[in-house]
Amino acid sequence: MPNQRPPDDPWAWLDRSRSNLTRARHTHPDVYLEDLCFDAQQAAEKALKGLLIHLEAAFPYTHDVADLITLIEDHDLPVPESVKDAAILTDYAVATRYPGVGEPVTEDEHERAVAIAERVVEWVEGHVKTGGETPGSRTE
Repeated sequence: MPNQRPPDDPWAWLDRSRSNLTRARHTHPDVYLEDLCFDAQQAAEKALKGLLIHLEAAFPYTHDVADLITLIEDHDLPVPESVKDAAILTDYAVATRYPGVGEPVTEDEHERAVAIAERVVEWVEGHVKTGGETPGSRTE
């Protein structure tokens, strides 16, 4: 069982982010690629929210990744283009989760969504680690 951290701990959000990322990576014939892309979007969203907590910045409960990136930039942290690419993941948070809304996700789109989410999580982890605490350094 993963460590349980308080919700104001950036690593709590990163723990959840990595959980979503793990699910997003694992295809199965009975699982829709749309659902896996939703997990990729959730991984990026939760990682960015963890970074905002680290920056002591308030954030709305939103699925809009571009809005979260803007909030990070508003706190004087430059966001690389490879992370800004995550804005396209927002579509996977709503439209593709329901039958008949949007086009089916292709394998290439799924692979791209996972790759983008991986870059976001890695980038955020690098910034949160500079805050002194590292994964696993706090337990229940």
